[in-house]
Amino acid sequence: MVYSRSFWCFLYVLTLMFQLCGSPAQAADIPPIAAAADLQFALSKIATEFQRETGRSLKLTFGSSGNFTRQIEQGAPFEMFLSADENYVFRLAEHGLTWNRGVLYAIGRVGLFVPNGSTLSADPELKDLRAALTDGRIRRFAIANPDHAPYGRAAQAVLKTAGLWDIIKPKLVLGENASQAMQFAASGASQGGIVPRSLSLAPEIAALGHFALIPATWHVHEPLRQRMVLMRSAGATAEAFYFYLQRPEPREILRRYGFVLPEGNDQ
Repeated sequence: MVYSRSFWCFLYVLTLMFQLCGSPAQAADIPPIAAAADLQFALSKIATEFQRETGRSLKLTFGSSGNFTRQIEQGAPFEMFLSADENYVFRLAEHGLTWNRGVLYAIGRVGLFVPNGSTLSADPELKDLRAALTDGRIRRFAIANPDHAPYGRAAQAVLKTAGLWDIIKPKLVLGENASQAMQFAASGASQGGIVPRSLSLAPEIAALGHFALIPATWHVHEPLRQRMVLMRSAGATAEAFYFYLQRPEPREILRRYGFVLPEGNDQ
């Protein structure tokens, strides 16, 4: 059968109309996702793999979990939230803003990061930090703000366990979130800091100093149980990413960045 030129023109126009009608919907489904700052490197890598496999894009915003929680309560249009403290997710769930109470995706760890050239030594029991506070080697020391950053609260708990909190408090420089505290510690703006292991393991950060993992028992009352959840407004792409993060490959990326992976039934 031979089709006329007008038929082919009609078919082309019809195809173009479908493409044009479909494109805005696809472009609009780029969900804004709020993620704890300690996920900056790991989640960015996972998101790149997700886009490569699915063709879907995400808009990641990193910051402190406490600030994100307040923003979501005030109507911020995030479709998914990955918190460094599961209690923030529970709080949003109680307010009816989420699909459910979410899933525990990782357990974080903190340690002492000392930049190259610092007079401070990196040791997991903070013995040299104590000595440096006594002999005047410490002028500034970085942690995330404990008022709204879970990693800041964990750092505060560590320093209290070591009996150093009252001594070091006047010398603290507080990052707005864990990523900014890492920046302060790695850049030499401070003699060191207590920061997430996940950030210290990024090659671009690891080259800037030395890291010593602090025992989790030192902040046992501030456990970094990290939970993610979908908001009521979540669309198809956010939902797909939520379940993608529970697959073995993304979990392996989290493990490589120093996160402890929860058991499959630990929800």
